[in-house]
Amino acid sequence: MHNRLTLLASSILLASLSSGTTQAALYAVDPGVPGARPYPLESGNKTGYAAWYQDTHGRTLDLCLSKAVSSRVAGAPGVPSYMCILNPAPGQFDDTQAVVFPTNFPDETFWFAADGSITDAARGIDLGYGAAIEAAFNGEVADGNQQSFARIRIRVDVPVAGVYTVTHPYGVDVFNVTPEEFTDTGGTRAINMTRDIGIGPSGDYTGALKGDIGPFLRSVNGPYTETNPDTGQQEKFVGDPNVEEQVTGSPFNTNFLRIQGPNGIDIRSDVFAVSGKLSAVDLPAPALVKRASYSRGNTPTGVVAHQDVFTLAPPPPGTVIFLDSAGTAVTMTEANTTGSWFGQSAVNPTVPATLQVTADNHLAIPTALPPTTVPVPLTDLVTITRAQYSRGSGLLTIDASTSDRLTPPVLKAYAGRSGALIGELAGAADKTLSPPGGTVPPATIRVTSANGGSDTEEVVIVP
Repeated sequence: MHNRLTLLASSILLASLSSGTTQAALYAVDPGVPGARPYPLESGNKTGYAAWYQDTHGRTLDLCLSKAVSSRVAGAPGVPSYMCILNPAPGQFDDTQAVVFPTNFPDETFWFAADGSITDAARGIDLGYGAAIEAAFNGEVADGNQQSFARIRIRVDVPVAGVYTVTHPYGVDVFNVTPEEFTDTGGTRAINMTRDIGIGPSGDYTGALKGDIGPFLRSVNGPYTETNPDTGQQEKFVGDPNVEEQVTGSPFNTNFLRIQGPNGIDIRSDVFAVSGKLSAVDLPAPALVKRASYSRGNTPTGVVAHQDVFTLAPPPPGTVIFLDSAGTAVTMTEANTTGSWFGQSAVNPTVPATLQVTADNHLAIPTALPPTTVPVPLTDLVTITRAQYSRGSGLLTIDASTSDRLTPPVLKAYAGRSGALIGELAGAADKTLSPPGGTVPPATIRVTSANGGSDTEEVVIVP
C-alpha cells in the first residue's frame, strides 16, 4: 500500500459499511502552536506535520521517523528491519543518512500503518489490504505541501466475476465484479479500491479524524521496546512491521481479513504487519459521548423511565461512569474490548438536564493524566417513521415520534439539515404533519424536538 498519494483508484464498489459513518475513528490530533503558524519548522517539530494522533483507546502515535530496528527480525544488507516505514527514494531520501526535512525526507511517512494479505492460489484469490494514517505531499517534498489522510486500500485478484465481500478491522466493503470488468482485467486487480479521507489544505490535519481508521490496531504481543540509534533512547511501538501477528483494536471486534465470494469462496487471515510509535506526550483519557438520551412513559404500574448513555473510551482496565440527572453515579459496562461503553439509569429526569461522563485510563496507561469528565446534554430520541411526497397530490407527509411519551415536547420539521421550517407536528408522542403541497419536494427532512432530539431522513417519492 505504500506509494504516493492516490485520491481514489478505480473500483467496483457496490456498497460500503465502514466505521467512518458509525464509529468515531480517532479522537484528537496535535493542535500545533496556538496563535502562530500551527506547525512551525523552527519549533521542535521540524517537519511541518502534526506530531501525533490519539485514538479512542487512549493510545497516541507520533509520526514514525525513528531508525530503531527490530530485535525479532534481522535486516538484510542495505535493507534494515526498521520499526517505522522508511522507504528509500532515490534522489529524495537516503535512509543511510540523517532524516532532515526537506532535503533528505521520505515522500511518504506514517503515524500508523497495518498491512494484511490473503493468498490462495488454488481458489484464485490474491488479496492485499492496507490501513493507514499517512503523511504525504501535494507535489514535491517541500514546506507548504504537507498533507495527512486516513487510507483504506483493498486490491484483489479474483477467479470469476461476481459479488465479493471483504470484512476487515475497520468495516465491510462489498464489490460487484461484472463479467465485462473481469474480462478486461483477466481477474487481476479486478477489485482495486483506495479510500482516502481527510485530505485538506497544508497545515490542517483534522480531516483524518473523520476517516475510517481507529482505534489503532496493535499487536497482541506488543508493545515492543527498541533503541533509537540516533538518540540512544528507548522507544515503544504498537507492532513490528517486519512480522505478521494477530492484532487487537478493531472498533467492530473484527481483528481479521475475510473474503467471501462466488462458488463458496470464504477465506480468512488473522495476522497483520503493524507500524506505529507510541508517543511520550501525556494526554487526558479520551471520552467521546455518542449519545445521551432518555425515554419515559406511563405503564399499568406507573411511570417507567430510563437514561441511556453510549460512550467511546479506553476499554478495560479503563473505567467509565456517568452522573445521571439526579447526580447518582452509574458504572458503565464494556463487553468486547472495542471501547464501546453503555450505561443506564432508571431515574425519571427533569429536563433540560446535563449529565457528566468520566473516563479513567491510568490502569492501562500509567502515565495517563487524571480522568476526563465531559458534560453532555440529555435529550429525547426523535424517530421519523415516514417522510413521503406524493406527486399526485403534491403533499409531503411526515410521521415522527419522541421517546418522551409522558410529556411529549414540540416537534418541528425542516427541509434538509439546515433548511426552512416546514411546520410543527401535531398530536401526542406520535405526530403527523401534512403541509400544503409544492412542486419541488426537499431531498431530506429533519425533525427536531424542543427537548434536544433530532432525526433526518430522505424523502420517498410516490405517485
